[in-house]
Amino acid sequence: MDALARLNRPRRHRGLCRTLALICLLLWIALALYQALRPLPPGMSVTGPLRPADDLALLTDQTYRSADGEPASEQQIFDEVFRLIGQARKLIVIDMFLFNEFAAENSYRPLTAQMTEALIAARQAQPNIEIVLITDPFNHLYGGLRSAHFERLAESGVQVVYTDVSRLPASNPVWSGVWMLCCSWVGNNPDGGWLPNPVADKDVTLRSYLHLLNFRANHRKTLVVDQGDDWVGLVTSGNPQDASSRHSNNALRFSGAAALDLLQTERAVLAMSGAATGADWPQPPEPRTESADPAIQILTEGAIRDALLEMIDSSARGDRLDMEVFYLSHRPVINALIRAHERGVTIRAVLDPNRDAFGREKNGIPNRQAAWDLHKAGIDLRWCFTQGEQCHRKWIRLERADGRAELISGSANFTRRNLDDLNLETSVRIVATQHPILDSSRESFERVWSNAEGATYSLPYEDFADHSWARYGLYRLMEATGMSTF
Repeated sequence: MDALARLNRPRRHRGLCRTLALICLLLWIALALYQALRPLPPGMSVTGPLRPADDLALLTDQTYRSADGEPASEQQIFDEVFRLIGQARKLIVIDMFLFNEFAAENSYRPLTAQMTEALIAARQAQPNIEIVLITDPFNHLYGGLRSAHFERLAESGVQVVYTDVSRLPASNPVWSGVWMLCCSWVGNNPDGGWLPNPVADKDVTLRSYLHLLNFRANHRKTLVVDQGDDWVGLVTSGNPQDASSRHSNNALRFSGAAALDLLQTERAVLAMSGAATGADWPQPPEPRTESADPAIQILTEGAIRDALLEMIDSSARGDRLDMEVFYLSHRPVINALIRAHERGVTIRAVLDPNRDAFGREKNGIPNRQAAWDLHKAGIDLRWCFTQGEQCHRKWIRLERADGRAELISGSANFTRRNLDDLNLETSVRIVATQHPILDSSRESFERVWSNAEGATYSLPYEDFADHSWARYGLYRLMEATGMSTF
């Protein structure tokens, strides 16, 4: 009997191990599905009303090579941001994805320190002003680093709010299911790092790496301030980050009711993150019944996708559609562009070659693969001429044959993560017949497309064409599963 018991013991152990493995597998699948299918918190994925577009302006940052081959950078966005902050008297609400000095060795401008000083100066000049900074927890590597900038801002009376990205649906559910099982409950330590830091000097914890793999983000880039008796909003593709200071970016500034719509969307982020503020901020007025020209509309999260697809799908023969995008990978958008081209819409696309990433060289995924799809369909393409910086814009403009025009610009790349209710995003839609901003946006795009005045802004498609089926397959897998940084 003893011998028989000894023979049966390994079988029982193997059976127990198989049972435990099956339980873990089922838990992982259940948690991954729960994380992927959970809805956004209230107040997200907003399609704002069409408002009169007051005090509307396009701001651009552009890096290029001059006709004599010298690097040049023209910057407007953060100069205007700092001006708006400096004149505020009652309230400043700023939501910025990247606010750090990571990988700052070859920076053009110390934007992080400049933003910190601007907010502290505003607080000192107006002791009763309310200043709220909303940011992504990547900036302190999910609790694995200390941020001297955030500590100084908090000491000066600025309310620093780290977005609770755990409330967002999982964009990488394969990992997030594992994360929920193994690690989400483990705390972090800003002084306990022992692993090399991928973006800064100080070592970080293993938990920072594991948290990063969830790829959840508050990717918004917005500002709302008071200006006299009015309110001003600004939505941009740019970050106040040193390493991003040479990137080419866009911003739209506007005032009036749309700025309060923007403020309302940030109140929702604060509520999601458990911040006790915003209750007494002004509410946007009821929308007018009559239409406005020009009109402006605030869009967040999946509402950006819906407006983008509606714009492309409504285009017709004789219309012109121009776009300049840092990341293009979203299959419904790519297919909509191809259908529009087949209808006779003139399409021109300028894409970042996805070569440069803060001192590291990338492999061109996803833009070179998405561009191959467009190129095969006959769509005209050019690449931004980048030399270490990024072509970081995310905008598209439709000029209709009847004189009407639309422009969508903001933080959202044209990817699954940015458009399908995963990241937090904010973009602005402009609808108009005649307005100087349409002329400015057209001139800005033409300058890049045609390499105006002998300067180098863009390169032909052949310079970065990639027709590798292996990398194309990898792109499609990464886009479908979320196991990617785009």
